[in-house]
Amino acid sequence: MTASFFEVMLEDEAATQRLGNDLAIAVQSGDVLALKGDLGAGKSTLARALIRALADDAALEVPSPTFTLVQSYEARLTVHHFDLYRLSHEDELDELGFDDAIADGVVLIEWPEQAGDRLPDTAILIELDHDGEGRRARICGTGATMERTMERIGRSLAIRAFLGGTGWAGARRRYLTGDASARSYEKVELEGLPERILMNSPPLVMGPPVRDGKPYAEIAHTAQTVSAFVAIDQILREAGFCAPEIYAQDLDAGLLLIEDLGDVGVLDADRNPIGERYIAAAQLLAASHDRQWPNKIEVAPGVVHEIPSFDREAMLIEVDLLLDWYVPAVTGKPASDHLRSRYRQEWNAAFDRIKGGQATLMQRDYHSPNLIWRAERHSHDRLGLIDFQDALIGPPAYDLASLAMDARATVPVDVEQAIVAAYLAARHEAGSFDEAVFLENYAVMAAQRNSKILGIFVRLDRRDGKPGYLKHLPRIRDYLRRALAHPALFRLHALYEEQGFLKEQPL
Repeated sequence: MTASFFEVMLEDEAATQRLGNDLAIAVQSGDVLALKGDLGAGKSTLARALIRALADDAALEVPSPTFTLVQSYEARLTVHHFDLYRLSHEDELDELGFDDAIADGVVLIEWPEQAGDRLPDTAILIELDHDGEGRRARICGTGATMERTMERIGRSLAIRAFLGGTGWAGARRRYLTGDASARSYEKVELEGLPERILMNSPPLVMGPPVRDGKPYAEIAHTAQTVSAFVAIDQILREAGFCAPEIYAQDLDAGLLLIEDLGDVGVLDADRNPIGERYIAAAQLLAASHDRQWPNKIEVAPGVVHEIPSFDREAMLIEVDLLLDWYVPAVTGKPASDHLRSRYRQEWNAAFDRIKGGQATLMQRDYHSPNLIWRAERHSHDRLGLIDFQDALIGPPAYDLASLAMDARATVPVDVEQAIVAAYLAARHEAGSFDEAVFLENYAVMAAQRNSKILGIFVRLDRRDGKPGYLKHLPRIRDYLRRALAHPALFRLHALYEEQGFLKEQPL
């Protein structure tokens, strides 16, 4: 394989520490970083900065393991710091638990040449050389595995360059949890300035064709570039809603530097819904549904984002996720063609019931992870909106179902009813409103969304190695029971009961 490499000029110790910060953002469990260089080249400084960044503790004591040879830290990822300068023979690596360490987390190795043939082929080599008053770091690796690791490192270095172009070159970067997509987020800090959020949203990888020659993301209208976020952010702010200000953007790279709206959400310490905040969110939703929204937004000269419609093809391919992923997981075999035909027939009948109704801006994931509570503000400004790039034009009931049947928090029936009642009252107050039609649409959209989520959460486990989503399945099944109880969904409810979709199922 052709070797790939990056070179980074390190003018001073602070620059070396920033490189450690950048590497900490990029590494994953299983990565091995071999730090090579003469005495005084900056290996320990780089390792110390990386460990502190992983631990999110700038003051963490990180002694050099020159005499102990290895020191381990429990951080965001377990990290093992080896200094092999005093290693007598590579067989001593067995006593140090070298192979177990590689399997357990991130491994940093100073003086890697002492490991001889025991250094894994997957190691990333970071060579530090004197260059005038500073240092030069050369980061390289070979092989297919290395291409993926080097891609992560290269992306992190590109983010540092992007920050440099905004005046935030010296910022401390702190890892924030990513979401179920390929997007990730960081908190960036610069002394004397308010913290900001770095949104890392590379262009969507579309995947293979799944229907009519089109990939899933195209049919479901998943946002393909960060331009979608910029567009929806723009129209929300213009309408007076609280979406983050965008300070800097690179649309081609998929990088945004945006306002940090805070970290107080709508759940209590035990992750239960705070009724007042959910009701405020329902009222905000009603206000957003009582206005006209543009469907074409210019986000940059010559760059226009057109908000797609939540059409039937999108609705159907989303509910098919239940058959594609959930059914095989609980039955051990694929869904039959007969089941698929019946399932599609009943869902088409359900979607016929909502055809021709009101269509408005659907934020699509209007629930607790994406709502920020700002108690010191007033009216709709109390709620910050942070995740809406997949917005569509579609039934207003969808977002209310997303909120009142929150996939990430258990909303009791009485709280759900209070949320829906607050929304209905606000819509009635704003003008003519057909409550009965809306509640039927609410049931259809709640059933559609929760069927999709059953499939997605299993897919996240089976395909993407994210088993943490499985704990939400009992809640999603309960929400489905509530939605399917509406008389308009009698036949669909009967099919779900017959097939055992609503039973508690071990996975």
